[in-house]
Amino acid sequence: MRFVFAIVAFVLAAVMISLGIAQRTIFLEPSTTSLSATVEGSAPYTVIDSSALSTFPGNQTIRITGSDATFLAYGRTADIEAWVGNDAHAVVSAGEDEQLTSTVVEAVVPPATTNDDGSTATPAVETVTDPAGSDLWLEEFSGTSSLTHTVNLPAGISVLVAADGTAPAPADLSISWAADNSTPWAGPLLVGGAALLFVGLVLYVLALLHLRRSRRPRRNLPRGPRLPRLPRLPRVPLPKALKAGDITGSRRPMIAVVPMLLVSGLLLSGCSADFWPGAPQDRASVASTTPTPTPESTDQASTATEVPPAAVTVPQLEGIVSKISTLTADADATLNADSLATRFTGTALEQRLVNYKIRAVDPTVAAPQAVGKPPLSVTLPQQSESWPRVVMAIIQEDDKTVPPTTLILRQESPRANYLVEYMIGLEANAQPPQVAPATIGAPAIAPDSKLLLLPPDQVAAAYADVLLQGDASPSAALFQIEGDEFLAQFVKSRTDRSAELAVTATLAFATAGGSGRTVSLATNDSGAIVAINVNETETVTVVSGEATVNPSGASSKALSGITSSAKGIQNVLSDQLLFYVPAVGSADKITLLGSTQGIISSAELP
Repeated sequence: MRFVFAIVAFVLAAVMISLGIAQRTIFLEPSTTSLSATVEGSAPYTVIDSSALSTFPGNQTIRITGSDATFLAYGRTADIEAWVGNDAHAVVSAGEDEQLTSTVVEAVVPPATTNDDGSTATPAVETVTDPAGSDLWLEEFSGTSSLTHTVNLPAGISVLVAADGTAPAPADLSISWAADNSTPWAGPLLVGGAALLFVGLVLYVLALLHLRRSRRPRRNLPRGPRLPRLPRLPRVPLPKALKAGDITGSRRPMIAVVPMLLVSGLLLSGCSADFWPGAPQDRASVASTTPTPTPESTDQASTATEVPPAAVTVPQLEGIVSKISTLTADADATLNADSLATRFTGTALEQRLVNYKIRAVDPTVAAPQAVGKPPLSVTLPQQSESWPRVVMAIIQEDDKTVPPTTLILRQESPRANYLVEYMIGLEANAQPPQVAPATIGAPAIAPDSKLLLLPPDQVAAAYADVLLQGDASPSAALFQIEGDEFLAQFVKSRTDRSAELAVTATLAFATAGGSGRTVSLATNDSGAIVAINVNETETVTVVSGEATVNPSGASSKALSGITSSAKGIQNVLSDQLLFYVPAVGSADKITLLGSTQGIISSAELP
């Protein structure tokens, strides 16, 4: 019976091991599911719709070929559609049969508009055609004749494919998804088969030992009747003593050992989680190696149906700020005004360009404060589905002696990049109000909003009057004057300068709202963070015909081009100011959060 049990164990082991191996070989399902499409026509852009990307669950591996240059970027579907606009493009989507279909959308020419005087105005044509480098993309990739990349894109995210924005987009594309081809019973079958094989081997060895013992000579047998004596026969050589190996064959145990070694090797080489029950069945749960957006970082958040989405995500804005930081550092070092103008606008651009002019004459003058690099300590994007869009970001350098910097960025249109409109250093004792999370963003406050203690478009004029008149200003009661270091410094510099010029010249000061736009974003307490521009004008007039005055400082001297004047000098300073304006009815006052000052004009009086 031992041999029977051993044979049964060997047979069951062979069946189980064969089934386990078959599950990982001939019965193994494909590891990916692929769909492909060929785009007809010569459109410069192809949009892979979110529906095509989500045909199957899991990471998407996108491969594009068919042109000398390849470009791929992904972003929110609404942003990609806005960037493509009225240009000719193809749309790849998924049909009901889970196959990719391609549709060509012809270019649309916007209708001409009629001016008030009856003349016809032709709509402006976008001059930017190359999508590479756009601030709208969450991430972008480029290659030569082919490009393959794996991403993990949620619903609401689409992909833009192009060559260079002028040549036809790559025509051949495919999307692959990782499929679940795990075999949870392969491991148990292999292990169970190996165990039965071992049991069968043990039973087989025991059976052999039992058989050997049963064939040995028996001792102490009872004596029977005496037999007659036989005649002596010729002597025959005795056979050698039998061994267990002579009965069973010395190679037979190895027949069982070899499968044991084979199965052990299979088990050691196949200890994957896919071999066992309880392994993750959803390959989509495996994180992609590519940083990709999550639904919370796009307009797919739970509040997307109630409020407009945030203009940017935090990683997207950090990428934008990094590019601005690198470009600005190079422009500051080389005094490259043209390069700077690609990333700055408004008051921030004006102050920096004037500094370039000054340093071109006098290199000893300090450069403007550098734009720091991410991470960002605060990110507050505007809630917006249209343009222009505004974003506020606060950068805290590793060097804590450098005050945090607030950037106000503005994007005029989908194909325009974000430009720095304000760059303001925060005050040492500034306590910014609580703002919404970056995934939600904040609504922009209308310049004439009556829901604040003071409408945003009146803050500049009101604070300019406080600078000039102090407590005597009608607006002084609205502002938190105590602790306002900028106001204190303004008063001190005016007093010192007046005392310096008391005998030879008169000194006149004027303040007014500057040309910079007012930007305001809501805070959690229904107030607003408001960025404004105020200009200070200092006029020095000589009162004695024999006297002269000198420019105040190296910047004024380099900018005006004079060393002394018998008439007088006028300097104009531009102030970038950041305020917290509380809601109407609040007991709080308007508080200065930060300031940056720079000279923008210096000239001799006529």
